[in-house]
Amino acid sequence: MSDPTRFVLVHTSHAGNVGAAARAMKVMGFSELVLVRPRLADVASRDEALAMASGASDVLAAARVVDTLEQALEGCTHACATAMTPRDFGPPTHAPRPYLQELARQVPRLALVFGPERTGLANADVYRCHACLSIPTDPAYGSLNLAQAVQLLAYEWRQALGGYPVLPRTAPAAAADLGAVQATLAHWEQALVKIGFLNPAAPKKLMPRLQQLLLRARLSPQEVDILRGVARAVDEASAPSPSPSRSPSPARRRGHESGGAKPPPR
Repeated sequence: MSDPTRFVLVHTSHAGNVGAAARAMKVMGFSELVLVRPRLADVASRDEALAMASGASDVLAAARVVDTLEQALEGCTHACATAMTPRDFGPPTHAPRPYLQELARQVPRLALVFGPERTGLANADVYRCHACLSIPTDPAYGSLNLAQAVQLLAYEWRQALGGYPVLPRTAPAAAADLGAVQATLAHWEQALVKIGFLNPAAPKKLMPRLQQLLLRARLSPQEVDILRGVARAVDEASAPSPSPSRSPSPARRRGHESGGAKPPPR
């Protein structure tokens, strides 16, 4: 996907936030970062920024520093301010998701503009934008860290542009043969009868219900083996132990050896 997006951070104070914002951008496939008069001129190269970027140091290295928001917006065709506090004048305020989904149809050269950590964007900066995006939060507590706001809007804009597929981490499990499933069911039936859980004279619907359970589970061959192993262990555990052969007591042995005479009474 091409990158039609510029992230603009205005008067940012903390180097760690710049690094974390770069990381938030990169994981969503964006790379263009512009800093408007940050508190520290070398903010993008500071150790804290590099540490928080966590692999997005290329975004930091390519970041531009400019003096004004007007310079930061050059070349963009649409700008969205981010602000939480209500204003009685200025561009309309929208929730990000529906607005960005509609905006994606136009594929503009978009600038997402974020204000200072402590105060947010000044009115004059908001007035330079087409719209104001407000992230819906709990009305009782709407405080978002700068990098968190960047991450949320980067995600919403990427989703509006089409998003990325979710890649499976494991291969899909193979389905067990139905014959193996039925053999497992029969094995369990034998084990349940042996331990007295199933009365073969009055089985009711236990086995059909177990059959439906196994079919819903869509067992893999390995899972069939496990269930057969459990049934086998039940079989072995419930098998009667062989009675140990009793050897005659010493007194009986002596009586036998002496021709059956009883020992004298004591």
